[in-house]
Amino acid sequence: MYTKEELSRQRQAFWTAFGQYMRPVPGADGERVNWVNYKTGVPGIYFRMDAGNVEARIGIEMTHTDNAMRRSVYDRFVALKGVLHGATGEEWQWNPLLTDESGRTISRIGMQLQGVNISNHDDWPRLISFFKERIVALDEFWSMVKPGFE
Repeated sequence: MYTKEELSRQRQAFWTAFGQYMRPVPGADGERVNWVNYKTGVPGIYFRMDAGNVEARIGIEMTHTDNAMRRSVYDRFVALKGVLHGATGEEWQWNPLLTDESGRTISRIGMQLQGVNISNHDDWPRLISFFKERIVALDEFWSMVKPGFE
């Protein structure tokens, strides 16, 4: 069993390693991207990556506090479902209404990878591959559709 500090160090080490691995990868527009802390440039829309001791997930989160605004943004993504699935090459999970870890109501579109543990260094190649493929695809998708959200 790991202490909270050890778990925190391991998580930090993974995300540092992932950031270094992704550093030479250009964005869809040829620009340098901070892949670990991807900025969409649109308030209330975030690309999130997270890994724990049983799964990893990546997704688009809509965190608008105004329910009608969040639903409107989610509906715009629904209209682009085919474009997203085309860019990623897979069907993502669509959740119009969730409660996040902080108790906030959000909408999320995402994918999960089961059976991985960020504390297990043997799982890091699978985690890196999972995140890299999908965050690059999200960047390509976002470069096409971002003007419709600004």
